Amino acid sequence: MTLLDGCAVVTGAGSGLGAATAKRLAQLGAKVACVDLSADAANQIASQIDGKGYAADVSDSAAVEATFDKIVADLGTPRIVVSCAGIGTASRILPRDGSLTIDSFEKTLRVNLLGTYAVMNIAARVMAAADPVDDDNQRGVIINTASVAFEDGQIGQAAYSASKGGIASMTLPAARELARFGIRVMTIAPGLFETSMSAGLPDDVRSEILKAVPFPSRMGDADEYARLVQSIVENPMLNGTVIRLDAAARMPIK
Repeated sequence: MTLLDGCAVVTGAGSGLGAATAKRLAQLGAKVACVDLSADAANQIASQIDGKGYAADVSDSAAVEATFDKIVADLGTPRIVVSCAGIGTASRILPRDGSLTIDSFEKTLRVNLLGTYAVMNIAARVMAAADPVDDDNQRGVIINTASVAFEDGQIGQAAYSASKGGIASMTLPAARELARFGIRVMTIAPGLFETSMSAGLPDDVRSEILKAVPFPSRMGDADEYARLVQSIVENPMLNGTVIRLDAAARMPIK
């Protein structure tokens, strides 16, 4: 038995990086639970891969817990959990109108950071109770999604960078803690990818950002993220590390 023989959970599976990941894991033989804030989006992707869709707000830990209970009952114990759910925000600390942006900051952290933690916390509890799948006593792998903004945050990304920095920072301590259960924890920090978050970028902004992407000098494809997920799942020595997937990009100030 391998991790890919069991159930995989992907949050944010209704589009972008999550949808690509759900499709690739299904192709590799996993039974995929597609979790998204939108039930329609989750079910649409699930219908394409013979998976099962679930609607949940990752910032609501009770909803996440209830969703995992349903997944276990429907598909069995998750062995692979990939957190792609998140929001992209752009809000200055001191906007020109002088308004406070504390609410926006809190919402970004609740969805991106608390949501990722809640999924990891609940997934780890489920995985820890399962039998190992190999001679290493491996029980599962949790893959979280940060962003290059955790190191290269641009103007207006204080909240987004803080949320993604938190995800990156908890990778090693989480991996060390969960090691005794045979659970690995990894984080991918994508650069600029073709997703719903980047779809609205004006052409001039997109062109300016791509100047900071050495090679290949283009937007990343969501399946390239999914291929890295596959590599992490298949290589048990990948643990406790943040991998930048960014074509050597370093984001400009703005």
